Amino acid sequence: MPFVSIRISGTATRDQKSGIVADVTRSLVERLGKNPAAVQIVIEEVSTENYGAGGLLIADRDVPKLQEDAHAESSQ
Repeated sequence: MPFVSIRISGTATRDQKSGIVADVTRSLVERLGKNPAAVQIVIEEVSTENYGAGGLLIADRDVPKLQEDAHAESSQ
């Protein structure tokens, strides 16, 4: 029985997660010949405040870019 664990930063909609589950299941069926009923998938949404890289929280790393984007839009 294949067990797939997927972690994503932030959140995804129900439709997006449903699509991920369908795509991953289909891939395991096509590539490994697994029974789709046996494929188990868990999607874990990790808050960007609970995830860091390069010495910064992802939430903090993304803030300057968002502020720059907002500034660029307001000056147009």
